[in-house]
Amino acid sequence: MQARTEWHAISGADAIDRLQSRSSGLTDLEARQRLERHGFNRLPTAQTRSAISRLVAQFNNRLIYVLLISAAITALLGHGIDAGVILGVVVVNALVGFVQEGRAERALGAIKAMISTRATVLRDGHRLMIDAEKLVPGDIVLIEAGDRVPADLRLLRARNLKIDESALTGESIAAEKDENPVDARAALGDRQSMAYAGTFVVAGQGQGIAVATGLDTEIGHISSMLRSVETLTTPLIRQINHFARYLTFAILGFSSLVFVLAVWLRSYPWTDAFMIVVGLAVAAIPEGLPAVMTVTLAIGVQKMAARHAIVRQLPAVETLGSVSVICSDKTGTLTQNEMTVRTVVTKGGVTEVTGIGYDPRGAFRQGAREIDSVADLSLRELALAALLCNNAVLRRTDTDWAVDGDPMEGALVSLAIKAGYDVDTTWRQFPRTDEIPFDSRHRYMATLHHGHDDGFVAYVKGAPEQVIAMCSSQHASHGAEPIDLAHWNRMIDALGANGQRVLALAKKPMPRGAHELTFQEVERDLVLIGLVGLIDPPREEAITAVAECATAGIRVKMITGDHAATATAVARQLGLERPDAVITGDRLNSLDDEAFRRAAKETTVFARTTPEHKLRLVEALQADGAIVAMTGDGVNDAPALKRADVGIAMGRKGTEAAKEAAEVVLADDNFATIVSAIREGRTVHDNLIKVIGWTLPTNAGEAMTIVMAILIGLTLPLTPVQILWVNMVTAVGLGLTLAFEPPESDVMQRPPRAPDAPILSGILLWRVIFVSLLFVAGAFGMFFWAEKRGLSIEQAHTVVVNTIVVLEIFYLFGMRYRRASAFTWPGVFGTPAVLAGIGFTLLAQLLFTYAPFMQAIFATRAVSFADGLLVIATGVTFLFILELEKFLLRRLHPQFIPAGTTV
Repeated sequence: MQARTEWHAISGADAIDRLQSRSSGLTDLEARQRLERHGFNRLPTAQTRSAISRLVAQFNNRLIYVLLISAAITALLGHGIDAGVILGVVVVNALVGFVQEGRAERALGAIKAMISTRATVLRDGHRLMIDAEKLVPGDIVLIEAGDRVPADLRLLRARNLKIDESALTGESIAAEKDENPVDARAALGDRQSMAYAGTFVVAGQGQGIAVATGLDTEIGHISSMLRSVETLTTPLIRQINHFARYLTFAILGFSSLVFVLAVWLRSYPWTDAFMIVVGLAVAAIPEGLPAVMTVTLAIGVQKMAARHAIVRQLPAVETLGSVSVICSDKTGTLTQNEMTVRTVVTKGGVTEVTGIGYDPRGAFRQGAREIDSVADLSLRELALAALLCNNAVLRRTDTDWAVDGDPMEGALVSLAIKAGYDVDTTWRQFPRTDEIPFDSRHRYMATLHHGHDDGFVAYVKGAPEQVIAMCSSQHASHGAEPIDLAHWNRMIDALGANGQRVLALAKKPMPRGAHELTFQEVERDLVLIGLVGLIDPPREEAITAVAECATAGIRVKMITGDHAATATAVARQLGLERPDAVITGDRLNSLDDEAFRRAAKETTVFARTTPEHKLRLVEALQADGAIVAMTGDGVNDAPALKRADVGIAMGRKGTEAAKEAAEVVLADDNFATIVSAIREGRTVHDNLIKVIGWTLPTNAGEAMTIVMAILIGLTLPLTPVQILWVNMVTAVGLGLTLAFEPPESDVMQRPPRAPDAPILSGILLWRVIFVSLLFVAGAFGMFFWAEKRGLSIEQAHTVVVNTIVVLEIFYLFGMRYRRASAFTWPGVFGTPAVLAGIGFTLLAQLLFTYAPFMQAIFATRAVSFADGLLVIATGVTFLFILELEKFLLRRLHPQFIPAGTTV
């Protein structure tokens, strides 16, 4: 029943009546009875699995199944070292997942920790300090600066009360609170009469009645949402599971068919046929592929970490490359999270102020003309008022500027320095003798200063409507003149329409010897100096990143708890698509499911949103087929972060709940870092496709060589144990090097790939068939040539093994570029990883061919220098044929090479 009451819309007295309480608080007996009825003021602890259960669960996916099967096959064939390497990858992967999942299960615990542990209450008229978990609805709670609000409170009294609600609303500026009711439809961030559990009191004092505790609070509601949100499987895992299942069935089925053909068609003894089929399975199963893919993802993690994106779950690396929609918070991600004076309005006109954040470097412009702030008396007087009627301190840090105090006051100090004032000198020249602090009831701040010639002056700043109502004149170059109310009201509307927060500054000469300010004296006959418009400006790098997203076919949507006008202005400056098409949370509430889904797709800016809105928007976009990355920093973002395909939390200002619910944490809270991570994710996916595109045709070529020998009734050109050697050496020495490939030039100039696009695309299937046939031709060609020259069967096998390895080396060069030719300068020389891999493979082949102990193990013989040159010539010819095929495909069938496909 309480959850349905709009507490913010009723008076404090009504709230007391409805909760059957009193201004002096509950009695101890009433409190105990309500505690039994409502339960403790705490969030339920999540049921966590045992460590053993979580560890076992790390092996429950087909990617790991393939690794384990590959290790088992390799071990059965007597290659313990290779099997140990594969099992090592499994164990490392499982341990990483085990640690990460343990952290993820603490997300609810991070929210639970936000409930204050102690609370000050009135019981029977006495002020008591109690455990916050013993708070009950109807308790009268006292809060002051430094407290964390222990429950949802309907405020009864508020004195200069400001509460940081960013964890719930996303707004960077502390909310001013009072006891007056607000509209029942008011968004969470506009409910000035409420204080919510988990938020932080930054100034003032207040008293409120507890209207909700535990799971009934706003933060409890978010906790319930987080518990019920389903985490989606990443596209990579879905595709790998599907691919691995069908590939395994295909290989086993094909091997069984070959066994039947060998026994019944070619009359092989069944034991020989079985060994041949084992060799075929070893050749066909890409046992190194899962390990190489895991390493490829791990390399992506390292590269993203260097770009300030910390990946908490390995598959999220590749998922980033699939992202088609980024739902981003505004404050601190797309913007500086530093208030800046952007516009100054005086009687002399409208002046634009340049500069970024609190950095006191900037200029003043009117149109295209830069003006001298020292010569402009009105501008200089406004800057003086902004500096003196101010309690903030601006200081230089090692890397930037920071403000101690209110962010808007810090921006005013920066404005004064830009106008030529030295802070310390000015404060000594105009010492403050009295002050009226800002209060939400009178909505202004006033200070009294002793100036030159024993004169005294009062400076006032505050809400423009309030300050202008106190003014009878306005400042002009020749002195004071009657105030033009219509002009100033138009200016206020114009600044507000641009998303700027507006403050008015005024002054009043005071009698000689005045030492204190009174409300009666300050609130009449002021001289209006002017207005300032403040905004949290967009990051310059975010503007560039948004443009890059547009080129890459990625839609960017701003989802913020801020006001619509502010969000629209920032969206316009960022260059977002259709920035004026804004929709508020109030409007979203009135939409049915179909209209909501349509709005999610078509709208760019969502303002005044709640946690439910964010979660529904992510789900609606996913239902429309999008791969969604969601950014956030507050508790209110945690459910949407968990549901998104990639949840991205802010590392600096993000809450622990947001970080634990996310797959990626940004160390610099910068939107541009997200785009860099997506670029890296696309590169990882490209490299995965290159690894697959290299592995499958080479393995298929080896398998087809055996199949052709059986079908035609020829001697096997290489033995099963030699096939295992080729797979073991080349999978590590060659296939792994493709994981280190740098991004191609067009990686961010093509649209996101479809989430349901299969790994084995049409072009890749064609490549498997085409390259396999070339491998069969090369292997049999060299085998027949060796037999014709009268070489022994051992020498012929050795020539064929070296031929296959050389073909795989040259095929590696052909796979490095999606569209460009391998015969370019970087294509020919390769990366350090490619060169190191080739060097390792060649050294291994020299040992395989010439070392006596290797000859004894693999039944090989030395190959002459001339034979070696012919083997290399075969590889060169193979590469020329591949490049010709690539050229013809690009020319004759460009549609056969869709964007994002490696050929």
